[in-house]
Amino acid sequence: MSDALAEHPVPEPVPADPPAEPPAYTPGATVKGRIKVADEVVEKVAALAALEVAGVADMGGDLARAFESVRDRIGIGSRRANQGVSAQIQDRQVAVSLTIVVEYGHVVMEVASEVKTNVARNVSRMLGMRVMEVNVTVDDVRMPGEARPAPTDDPADEDPGSASP
Repeated sequence: MSDALAEHPVPEPVPADPPAEPPAYTPGATVKGRIKVADEVVEKVAALAALEVAGVADMGGDLARAFESVRDRIGIGSRRANQGVSAQIQDRQVAVSLTIVVEYGHVVMEVASEVKTNVARNVSRMLGMRVMEVNVTVDDVRMPGEARPAPTDDPADEDPGSASP
C-alpha cells in the first residue's frame, strides 16, 4: 500500500485567494435583526409634543402632580418627562393617552385638539409608528399667577455640612 502512495505525487498547496471583503451596505438592502421601542420612549416623545402646544400648562392628573411636588420638595430624583402619558405598542401601531392641564384663557377643546394632532405627528415622524389613537384628558385649568411648584431655595433644606457661616 505504501508503494501505491509513492506513485502519486502530492500536489503543491495552492496559495489561498486573499479574503474577499464583505459587500458594502447598499440602501434598501434587508438587514436581519429586530428593533424594539420601549413604551417609555413613546411616552416621552408624546409628552414633549404635548408640552409644545400653546396653552398646555402641565402634564398629569392631580395625584401625579401632587406626588411630583412632594418629590421636588424633598429632593428625591427629578421630574419624570412622561408624567401623565401612557402608551401601548402593538405591531408598530401605538395608542397614546395623555392627561394635561390647560392654561386659563385658552379654549380647552382647541388646545386638546392641537395636542392630539401634534402628538400623532411627532410620534409618527420620530418613531416611524402608526398612531391609531390619541386620547386627551383635560384634568385641570391653571389659573393666572399659579406657577408650577418649583424646588424651594430655603437654606434650611441644604446639607448642614455645606452651609456657610
